[in-house]
Amino acid sequence: MANPDHVKTLRQGVNAWNAFWEKNVSITLDFSADLIEAHLSGADLSGAALSAADLIGADLSRARLIKTDFTGANLSQARLIKADLTEANFNRAELSWADLSEASLNQAYVGEANLSGANLSGACLNLANLSGANLSRADLSGADLSGADLTYANLSDADLTDAHLTGCRVYGVSAWGLKLSEKTTQHSLIITTDDKPEPEITVDNIEVAQFIYLLLHNQKIRDVIDTITSKVVLILGRFTDERKAVLDALRDELRRRNYLPILFDFDKPTSQTTDETITLLARMARFVIADISDARSVLMELHAIVPDLPSVPVQPVIIASQEEPGMFDHFRRYPWFLPVHRYDTPARLLSELSDR
Repeated sequence: MANPDHVKTLRQGVNAWNAFWEKNVSITLDFSADLIEAHLSGADLSGAALSAADLIGADLSRARLIKTDFTGANLSQARLIKADLTEANFNRAELSWADLSEASLNQAYVGEANLSGANLSGACLNLANLSGANLSRADLSGADLSGADLTYANLSDADLTDAHLTGCRVYGVSAWGLKLSEKTTQHSLIITTDDKPEPEITVDNIEVAQFIYLLLHNQKIRDVIDTITSKVVLILGRFTDERKAVLDALRDELRRRNYLPILFDFDKPTSQTTDETITLLARMARFVIADISDARSVLMELHAIVPDLPSVPVQPVIIASQEEPGMFDHFRRYPWFLPVHRYDTPARLLSELSDR
C-alpha cells in the first residue's frame, strides 16, 4: 500500500518533495498510487516503489529515478525526457507513446514492457535488459543499445537510424520493417541464447540475424535453400507466340529432369526494379539459358549477369535464321559464357542440348 504521508508530500510539488527527501533519504518510499498527470519534473525518487502506480501523462522529465521500481506501472504518454533511470525496473510496465528521449536507462530492466510508439531517441540503454519488450514503431534513432539484451523483443517498424547496437543479444528478435541508416552500428550481434549449451554465434546485421538463426535451426528452410542453389534454372527470352513455344518446351524438359525452371518475360517494359530482380534470380540459379532470338532486352541483362557471376554458366541459344549480335565478342572472353547454340525447332533444340 502507498504511504499516504509520502503521497501527500509529493503532491505539494517537487520543491517540497526534494526538501523532504533530503532529510529522509534512508526511508523506504512507496507510491503505489494514482499520480495521473503529476508534475514531478526534476524530482528525486531514486529507489522509490512505484509498482502498479498510475502515472499516465505524468511529467518526470529530468527526474532522478535510479533503481526506482516501476513494475507493472502505467506510464503511458508520460514524459521522462533526460530522466536518470539507471538500473530502474520497468518489468511489464506500460510505456506506450511515452517520451524517454535522451533518458539514461543504463542497466535498466525493461523486460516484457510495452514501449510501442515510445520516443527513445538519443537514449542510453547500455546493458539494458529489453527481453520480450514491445518496441514496435518506437523511435530509437541515435539511441545507444550497446550490450543490451533484445531477446524476443519486437522491433517491427522501429526507427534505428544512427543507433548503436554493438554487442546486443538478438535471439528471437522480430526485426520486420526496420528503419536503418549507414551510421547504424550493428557489430557482433549475438544470435544464440545464453541459457542453452551452444556456441556463441555473432553477425553484423540485425535483419540478417533472424534469417541466419532460422537457417541454422530449421531443416525445412535449409532444404529450400539447397533446392534453390542446386535446381533453379533461369530462362530468359521473349514471350511472343513464336518464342514462347521454345521457352515452354525448355521449361517442360527441365521439369522432367528435376530442375526448377524460372521464366522471365521481356515483353513487358523493364525498370530498375526489373534489373535488380533478374540479377537476383541469376545469382540463385545453377545455370542460365538465354534465348537471344529477337530479344534485345536479354542482351542488356546479360551485360549485368555475365561479368559478375563466374559461378553461373550461361547457355545462349538463337534461332538458326538469325545472326549473332556483334556484342557477343565481349561475352566470349568469359569462360562461363558458353558457345552460342543455333536451333531450327524446339524439338531439335532439346535434343541437342540434352547432354549439356
